[in-house]
Amino acid sequence: MKNSFQNRLGLSELKAHWQKDMLSGFLIFLLALPLSLGIAKASDFPPIYGLITAMIGGVVVSFIMGAPLTIKGPAAGLIVIVAGSVAELGHGDNELGWHLALGAIVVAGALQVLMGFFKLGKYTDLFPLSAVHGMLAAIGIIIISKQVHILAGFSPQTAEGKPMTEPLELISEMKHTLPNFFEHWQIALIGLVSLAIVFIWPMIKNPIVKKVPSALVVILASIGLVKFFGIHNSDDFKPLLSFDKDLFEIIRFNASFEGFNQLGIFIKFVVMFTLVGSLESLLTVKAVDLLDPEKRKSKYDKDLMAVGFGNMIAGFFGGLPMISEVARSSANVNNGAKSKWANFFHGMFILLFLIVDVSFSDMIPMSALAALLIGVGWKLAHPREFGSALKIGADQLLVFCTTVVIT
Repeated sequence: MKNSFQNRLGLSELKAHWQKDMLSGFLIFLLALPLSLGIAKASDFPPIYGLITAMIGGVVVSFIMGAPLTIKGPAAGLIVIVAGSVAELGHGDNELGWHLALGAIVVAGALQVLMGFFKLGKYTDLFPLSAVHGMLAAIGIIIISKQVHILAGFSPQTAEGKPMTEPLELISEMKHTLPNFFEHWQIALIGLVSLAIVFIWPMIKNPIVKKVPSALVVILASIGLVKFFGIHNSDDFKPLLSFDKDLFEIIRFNASFEGFNQLGIFIKFVVMFTLVGSLESLLTVKAVDLLDPEKRKSKYDKDLMAVGFGNMIAGFFGGLPMISEVARSSANVNNGAKSKWANFFHGMFILLFLIVDVSFSDMIPMSALAALLIGVGWKLAHPREFGSALKIGADQLLVFCTTVVIT
C-alpha cells in the first residue's frame, strides 16, 4: 500500500531525477516569469495573475497530470480569446470583465474535466491541423498588431476614448505610430533593444548562453536601461505593474458567475476556452511525446482532466486559463528533464518568487514585455507556417488562410 501511494506521487522519480528536474524547473521558471506577466497583461488581466496560473499549473496540477514532460501555464494562443471575454462581458469595464471572464474559465475547466472523464481527447484528431495552425497564426498577427504600438510607447484609443482592441483598427493605426515611432525615444529604444535580444539571443551557439532564456535577458536589460535613462518616474514610463500587496491579498476568490445574465456571450466564451484550450493542450502533449527521449506515451484524457481541474482552481482565484504550453514544454525536454517534477519545481520557484519579493516588477517597462510578445506572435505567424500548409496540399493552404481571415 505504501509503495503504491509513493508510485502515484512519483516519489521514486523524484529520488532518481531531482537534480535534473530541479535544474530544468529553475530554467523554465526564468522563462515563464516574464512571459506569464506579459500574457496576462496582453489579455487585460491583472499581470500578477499570470504568475498565479503558472504556479497552480506547477504546484497543483503536476500531481494529477498525464503527460510527464509538459509545462502547464498561461498560453499566448489564448490571449485574444481572454481579452475578448473581458471586453465583451465587461462592456468596457476591465475590472468587471475580468471577474466575469473568470466564471467562464471555471465552467470551461469543468467541461474539460468531463471531456477527459468521457475519453473525448482522441477526437482532437478530427480537427484539421491546418485549421489549428491557421488560428494560431491569426492570433500571432493580432498580438503583433497590438504590441507594436506599446513597443513605441503609444496606447491607441478609439474615437470614444476607449483602448483600441480591434485587429484591423490596430493595423490601420500603424500609419500614425510608425512615422512617430521615436516620439517617446527612450521607451522606443528600450523596446527595440529588447526586440533585438528576442531575435538575436537564440542565434548564439554557445551552449552556456543557450541555457539563459532570452526573456530573462530582456527583463534585466530593460530594467538597466530604465535606470540608465532615469525615466522611472517620467510621464512616458509605463511599468508592467505596481505591486504593493502580499500573496494572501492576491489569492482570494475572484470569480463571478453573473455572466450567466449574458447567456449568449457567456456560452460563446465557455465553448472557445474549452475547445481552443483543449486542442492546444492536447496537440502540445502529442508533440512533446515525439520529443521525449524515452518515447513514453502520455495519457491524453488524464492530462485533459488535470488541465481542466487546474483551470477551475485558477479561475476561482483570478488566473488565466492554462494549457500544456508548447514553448516551455519543448524547452523542458531540451533542458534534460526526466519527469513531472520539473513542472512542479517551476511552479515552486514561482511561488517562492511571489512570497519573497516582487518589488522590482514596477521597474519592468511595458515596451520590454511588448517585445517579448512580438517574439511570441512572430513564432505563431511565421511565414514558414504558410509554406508548411502548402507542402501538405493546396486545399490545406486554403483551409489555413481561410481560418486566418475568419479569426
